[in-house]
Amino acid sequence: MSKSLQDNICESQLFERFYKKHAKNLHDFLYYKFGDHLNPEDKVQEAFIKLWQNCGKVTPNKAKSYLFTTANNLMLNAFAHQKVVLKYQTKPQRTTTNETPEFVLQEKEYHQKLQRALGKLTEAQRVAFLMNRVEGKRFKEIAALLDISIKGVEKRIYGALKKLREDIEEL
Repeated sequence: MSKSLQDNICESQLFERFYKKHAKNLHDFLYYKFGDHLNPEDKVQEAFIKLWQNCGKVTPNKAKSYLFTTANNLMLNAFAHQKVVLKYQTKPQRTTTNETPEFVLQEKEYHQKLQRALGKLTEAQRVAFLMNRVEGKRFKEIAALLDISIKGVEKRIYGALKKLREDIEEL
């Protein structure tokens, strides 16, 4: 074996053999652990994509562990998302409000301003900001998902907040 094959799994034939060897086992693992409703086929594909994207950092002897851990985390994230969706589906919807038409109009205008301001952010700032403020992810989680440092996440989010404050005077 050449040195590059020992260092990482980026070589396409090695990766293909690895895929053929572990894809079914990974699918079965996810299926048995979580069932079919979270679509384990998709999570298997996503896990292999993440492995390929990080192939330079993963040695062949650590690839299986990385793959199974990644797939398990993807399923756990999907499961957590499913719980949130179900929670809000079971909440009864309000049919009447005490809101005045003026308040509803102001809220709609504010929402439009916010959307325009979010559109002006750089993609990096917008992604980090929305992951933090909308999805509730911590800086450490965002850093791991985006493969950047925690300081990088902080800089993106604080930069986004600064731009949003400039664009929307109500913030």
